[in-house]
Amino acid sequence: MSDLVAYVDGGSLGNPGPAGIGVVIAGCESGPIRIAKWIGNQDNNVAEYMALMEALQCALSLKAKALHVYSDSQVVVRQMRGEYSCRSSRLYSLHWTCRKLARALSFSISHVPRENNAEANSLASTAVRQRTV
Repeated sequence: MSDLVAYVDGGSLGNPGPAGIGVVIAGCESGPIRIAKWIGNQDNNVAEYMALMEALQCALSLKAKALHVYSDSQVVVRQMRGEYSCRSSRLYSLHWTCRKLARALSFSISHVPRENNAEANSLASTAVRQRTV
């Protein structure tokens, strides 16, 4: 396994409220991996970080060398790039964990408009509605 591309999204119904994550990982020999997970009651930014963490953990378990992530969360993208500092106590440990996981890969992250992240968004929405684990 070498280079993977992930589209990630997290969402909640209410802020905080019932939340889920959606991840689509491309570049796998067996085809794309799609993940939809219920994550309990969380706020939207926590859900976005949890989606990123899921993508990072999956890439590492697949022994990927590189991972490029697309997210529609400006906060997560800018914090992971170091453009914004993470001062939120509820996000700090998630941010720190994602940065640590990312150091094990050739990692990059880019912002993508919501309409270009439709599949990950749909998976997150499905997880919230169905409370899938």
